Amino acid sequence: MRLIVLLVGALLLPSARAGLLEFTPTEIRAIERHGPWPAAGERDPSNRVSGNREAIALGEALFFDPRLSPSGAVSCARCHQPGKAWTDGRRTPLGALPARGGDALTRNAPTLWNAGRGRWFGWGGGSDTIWSFSLRPIRHPREMGSSAAHVARAVRGDPVLACQYRRVFGAAKATDDVLLVNVSKAIAAFVETLVSARTPFDAFRDALTRGDKAAAMRYPLAAQRGLRIFVGTGNCSVCHVGPLFTNHEFGDIGVPFFLPGGGVDGGRYAGIQRLRADPYNLLGRFNDDASGTAASKTRHVDLQPRNFGEFKVPGLRNVAKTAPYMHDGALATLDDVVKHYSELNEDRLHSDGQRILRPLKLTPQASADLVAFLETLSDDGRYDAAARVSGATSPCAVPRAR
Repeated sequence: MRLIVLLVGALLLPSARAGLLEFTPTEIRAIERHGPWPAAGERDPSNRVSGNREAIALGEALFFDPRLSPSGAVSCARCHQPGKAWTDGRRTPLGALPARGGDALTRNAPTLWNAGRGRWFGWGGGSDTIWSFSLRPIRHPREMGSSAAHVARAVRGDPVLACQYRRVFGAAKATDDVLLVNVSKAIAAFVETLVSARTPFDAFRDALTRGDKAAAMRYPLAAQRGLRIFVGTGNCSVCHVGPLFTNHEFGDIGVPFFLPGGGVDGGRYAGIQRLRADPYNLLGRFNDDASGTAASKTRHVDLQPRNFGEFKVPGLRNVAKTAPYMHDGALATLDDVVKHYSELNEDRLHSDGQRILRPLKLTPQASADLVAFLETLSDDGRYDAAARVSGATSPCAVPRAR
């Protein structure tokens, strides 16, 4: 009899290890709000070539082309590398020239996974479209250090790029400034295609939603416990909400905003100022949305003192792949991020506005569980350079010699 009991116990052990927590209806509703994934995408009405396959091919070629920089050494892919989850894996980017203060190279290079589904762009939200956001690093002297004239020469001077450009935008006789904007819109069309794949969390969320306990039990118990903290006592899902795990807004989370060598990073406050002054914003002449609907968010953005030191709430999909973390890359690992919130210094938070954050004071086990959950938000997807939509399949490709 004892042997039978032991054998039965051994057979049941895997299920016992997997298990399924008894989530409350409230918890299940909170979990359901983080899906389904992938969510339906929408074309950007401010970019007339959004979703255009030939524009995507052109944008992809331009994204990886260092000739857009005068040095011929810096492309968009320098800071947004496919093999590093569209980041550079550094605390702050190298750029074209050494940084001497200011905010150009004192911010972490954000991942481009799902970037096209954002609302504001940049850690301070200084841009209102992905295409206007791409213009800044192209022109900034400490990043690509380029200009409209240089980009126009690079496109017009290359037979393949010029051909691709003509097929998307017509004859390349536009002014240099218009051509530069068109280049940025093609790059944006490509970036919009960088949508992350499904994750272990998505499989669990869907199983829980349809009441499939057998499938839900495949999700690790540690991740389940971490998820319970995330949607419950941790209050994480107040800001990291929805299928993208972000509310697309900005917050003060107690991360210092002093810059190396002096000065401060104004965060959202400086971002709104930059947005308003940007001739390429949605209120300007380059917006392709004739209805004016897309510009509504920019027209009504409100600058408040509390915006100083607030930074963008990033989406958490593929978060385990995008270290280091925070706007300045100050936290090296997910363990460090969880520790930050667990031991939060409330004296660093604004004294005005809504106070959402409190020190979580997590036990070591709870911290490990929360990290285990965050790790399940990453997929197994890879960018396949060999399958790029540009290249030999393009009508503009140079025929190979036989």
